[in-house]
Amino acid sequence: QVQVVESGGGLVQDGGSLRLSCVASGNLVSIQTMGWYRQAPGKQRELVATITRGGSTHYVDSVKGRFTISTNNAKNTVYLQMNRLNPEDTAVYYCNVDTTWNNYWGKGTLVTVFS
Repeated sequence: QVQVVESGGGLVQDGGSLRLSCVASGNLVSIQTMGWYRQAPGKQRELVATITRGGSTHYVDSVKGRFTISTNNAKNTVYLQMNRLNPEDTAVYYCNVDTTWNNYWGKGTLVTVFS
């Protein structure tokens, strides 16, 4: 049984910061990539950032320079440092764990940015 649990969401003012965390536990074998996705009200889920086991990162253009993804591979944990948040970043943020054979999602954590 694999569990993926996000934390760190909340209410933040325009221009503020939040740090999301995601811990993956259970029968995990060969994690290849961990990442963050988000889904805003009325919109499709979109990729925010990913990081490979080797440390290669990818960001959607709208968050480049503001968000930073990082991992603690030994703890199967991925973080998303979000700076200079704006109301357009309001969404449920989901953690994704991609292994050689399976793909897992967390239940999400809500980030609300108010102006």
